[in-house]
Amino acid sequence: MLMKSKVALIRCGSYNCIEVREALQRGIDLLGGVNKFAAPGERLLLKVNLLAGDSPDKCVTTHPSVFKAAAGIFLSTSAEIKYGDSPGFGSPAAAARKAGISAAAGELKIEMADFKEGKEIFHAPGIQNKKFFIANGILEADGVISISKFKTHGLERFTGAIKNQFGCVVGMRKGEFHVKLPDAYDFGKMLVDLNNYINPRLYIMDGIIAMEGNGPRGGKPKAMNLLLISEDPVALDATACRLINLEPAYVPTTLFGHKAGSGTYLENEIELAGDKFESFIKHDFDVNRRPIKSVKNRTLSSFLNQRFVARPFILDNKCNQSGTCVNSCPVEGKAVNWSVAGKSVPPVFDYDKCIRCYCCQEMCPESAVVLREPVLRKMMGKFF
Repeated sequence: MLMKSKVALIRCGSYNCIEVREALQRGIDLLGGVNKFAAPGERLLLKVNLLAGDSPDKCVTTHPSVFKAAAGIFLSTSAEIKYGDSPGFGSPAAAARKAGISAAAGELKIEMADFKEGKEIFHAPGIQNKKFFIANGILEADGVISISKFKTHGLERFTGAIKNQFGCVVGMRKGEFHVKLPDAYDFGKMLVDLNNYINPRLYIMDGIIAMEGNGPRGGKPKAMNLLLISEDPVALDATACRLINLEPAYVPTTLFGHKAGSGTYLENEIELAGDKFESFIKHDFDVNRRPIKSVKNRTLSSFLNQRFVARPFILDNKCNQSGTCVNSCPVEGKAVNWSVAGKSVPPVFDYDKCIRCYCCQEMCPESAVVLREPVLRKMMGKFF
């Protein structure tokens, strides 16, 4: 008989520390209890989501209450606990401080692991990518617990359990993958390879307040009132997608995670535990539900990019000229840069250079970069 992947869905109506701790404990108990995932004396790394240094109310990062609950539960095993992540830009310490994670860690006397330096590793089973430059904090741990955030994503449609491990790649080296892998499916395969190498023992998703719309940084908070917990990242992400009426197979990390043996997205192979799935469904969740089109031929890719693929666009009334979009653009020569008018006006795009990685949209602190579909795409949407 086929053993199903279990996903626990646990209702949690607020970020009250006591309520979150009880909800998370209940979910972990449904999966076999905390001692299944940690042992006394082990070095355990809690991999949070610290995309950028934003306050918890913006729903960009793992909420400190969820982190604190997980840390407290795993400390009860007498394991040695550290935490960390590598943000899109800036230092891990600064991002953790602004996100409220370092304060929560300080209360529990938990140190931040080294996510500033790392080493190159070779991952022989990799389908798309066999080499990564991984943070020392990951390499020095005996096991990893991944604590992601429930969010939309411009390139991959959805970011959750699998993509959370991208923060294990040190600093700006993450941008190199966007240049090398502009195709969303190739990028998704790379993320699956990375996740399979790190192989977290348990995945926890903070969906108490999720992010919809212009994610993963510029979207709007959306109450989902739940925590999702599983040993299977594909099943967890697929379940989250179904809650917002997004076809799991349209998300590259879910599709290729299933094909790579990381888990399953098939409903008949997933066992749901905890609270009723139907009670969390949000049909009005703002997410792009269209399938992603893959274009391999570079010449054809450039042609189609201009006419059919959503392009990043700066909203002048929101832009504060921080230059984050310019700094985060991984393209040599910059696809978005300051004009001759200088830094007193918003940067401008050179769409001929733009590879549609959406790093500018992902990292903008003011939600000033949005994705807009070309007119031809809107007219011919059913064909593309």
